[in-house]
Formats: sequence, structure tokens, C-alpha cells
Amino acid sequence: MDSTATEHAPVPPLNLAANFAELRDELLAEINELAASGMYILGPRTEAFEQNLARFAGAKFGLGVSSGTDALLCAMMALDIGPGDEVILPTFTFFATAGTVHRLGATPVFVDIRPDTYNTDVDQVAEKITPRTRAVVPVHLYGQAMAMRPLFDVVNRHGIAVIEDAAQAIGARIPDYPEHTAGAIGTLGALSFYPTKNLGAMGDAGAILTNDAKLLERCRKIRIHGSGHTYHHDMVGGNFRIDALQAVVLDIKLRRIEAWNTARRTVADRYRALLTEAGLVPEHLTLPHVAGQPDTHVYHQFILRATRRDDLLKHLRDQKIGAGVYYPVPLHQQKCFEHLGYKAGDLPQSERAAAEVLALPIYPELTEAQQARVVAAIRGFYASA
Repeated sequence: MDSTATEHAPVPPLNLAANFAELRDELLAEINELAASGMYILGPRTEAFEQNLARFAGAKFGLGVSSGTDALLCAMMALDIGPGDEVILPTFTFFATAGTVHRLGATPVFVDIRPDTYNTDVDQVAEKITPRTRAVVPVHLYGQAMAMRPLFDVVNRHGIAVIEDAAQAIGARIPDYPEHTAGAIGTLGALSFYPTKNLGAMGDAGAILTNDAKLLERCRKIRIHGSGHTYHHDMVGGNFRIDALQAVVLDIKLRRIEAWNTARRTVADRYRALLTEAGLVPEHLTLPHVAGQPDTHVYHQFILRATRRDDLLKHLRDQKIGAGVYYPVPLHQQKCFEHLGYKAGDLPQSERAAAEVLALPIYPELTEAQQARVVAAIRGFYASA
């Protein structure tokens, strides 16, 4: 491809085809072996993945489930969260974090985020605790793990459970628990393996992490309609099983996740240099802030704050650059939660972030030439203003 074509080539938000190509032969061989075995649901390949995942994360136990949403739902069911209970969570996150609370009849209580990391504001958590609070769900957003000791200092005084939402942060080291990764030290942790995640399945899948053997067994039963063995039900659960196919795929990819996360950090560092060299920082753009050591961030997303964000987003999409906004509407402003009585201005840091954040393409296979094209398009937008 000549330089002119390269300058105008689309830059997708991610490249799952390139990820597959890297592993094609190994994946197909393992999938073929699984297909021949006839063991398509759970089974030994699933158990092997669960053990390897727990070891990687620094947790005692892992349990594969059907999605990241179901990981949150199963975790809350294991804690018997239901009507009359309150669960504290940030308003600036993916909908599932609050949707699972509502589905169980409990009330989501929204708190704001820190403006630098976009992670949960622990001071607000302390202010929102009531006698009805059953759990707090901190979200390790965009791939950056938040410090957990300040949160534990707050909740432990009240006997409140912590369900870590680490859907976007597989492999991110917790700053004040560096031997553990996000999701591994709360009462329960929830992971997502949606294909766009740093560790992505070939379909939907998720996992629960815990260090509590009793909670593990409750989750294991809930995963199969509350049944410890066929047709005998100790509780009402759901169908949250992970397919063995996904476990096989994820186990192969798990061996490479640290290298891929390192590659994402390299891409992020290159963006920082290119955007700064282009004179875009800080006049037009604010770069991501890393609160801890480099390995506390795995860059599921590379998030900027941008002036004239919506116009810039349109410009980039017109240029066939896969930029996006995560998330344009905080949860306390969603129509389905109007009954909770929140109003504009209640959680200002989240509302401001929703108006300013912009995600640039990021994945291990992103080339320097592609990044240069992204930066040139951004520079062109602001130069023409």
C-alpha cells in the first residue's frame, strides 16, 4: 500500500480478525479436539480454565459464567441481595453494573467518580452508606485498577460486601495489592470476556473470582438453576453456564494476556508522545492519568478529554477512524432510573466526563502508522477551527 493510501485507510476501533489470525492454528486444533470429545458444557476444559484464571488473577477460585453481566448478577444472588436492599455503585459505568441491582429488586445508589481516573469516589461511598446498604460495587473503569484499601477501610466498619466490577480490567494490578489483579480481592469479583475485551471470547462469556469457598459453592449452584446435582434445587438460580468452547478459547488467550496488555501500554505511550508532539495537549486534549505503577492500567480504552468533543467525534468518524464515547449518559440520568429522583448536577464529575471523554482506537495490533493517521486527523480538526 502506498503512502497516500495509508494516509486515508480506515482505522477500526479494534481488530478481532488480526487477533484470531495470530492464534488460528492453535485455536482450531483445540476447538476440533473439543468438538470430537462431545463435552460442550462445563467439563474438564472449563475447570482447567477456571483454575488457570484464578492463579493468574491472584484469587483462590474462579468460576466461568455466561457473560460479565451474569457474573455480576450471580454474585449478587449469592449474597441474597434483593428487595429493600441498597447497592452503592458509580453512575459512570456500563449499564449492567446497575441493571443487575434493579433486576433483583434492590435499589442502586449512585456515587460520583474521581475526575482523574474515572474510578469510584470512595469519599462519596462513605457518605451514602445506610442501614440498608448490602454491597458496594467499585468499577475498575477503562482498564485502570483503583486502590482498594480506602474502600475496605470504609466498608469493613459496616460489614458490607464488595463486588468488584473488573469487566474492563483483566490483568490490571491493584495499586495497593500488587500481587492481585482487579477482581481478585473483593468479596466477589466479576469479569467480562465479551469479544472486545482485552481477554475476549468468541462470543459471550464471563467469570467470577472469589477467595471464599462457601460463596464459590453458592455461585456454582446458582450457575445451574440452584442445583448441586441434577433435579435437586437448594435455591433458585439461573442458567449462567459457560460453554466449554469459550473456556478453551479463553484458556489459550490467557497465556498471552500479559503480553497483549504490555502491547496496549506501548500503544498508549505512543499516543501520548504523538499527541503531545502535535501540540494538542493540554490546549485541546487531556491525556489519561495513571494513578499507580504502569501495570495498574491495561488500557481497555484509551480515553481523552476533548474540547468540542462531539464535533471531533463526527470528524473522526467521517475520516473512518473508529473513535467512540464511553459513556454519553451517566446512569443516574437514564430514563429507566428516573424514579430514583436524581437530577442534573447531582453527580457533576460524571456528567462532565460524559460530555468530554473520547476513546481512540487501541489494541495490540495497532500500528504506528495507524496511530499517526489518528493523530493527524485530530490535529487537522483543531487546526481548521
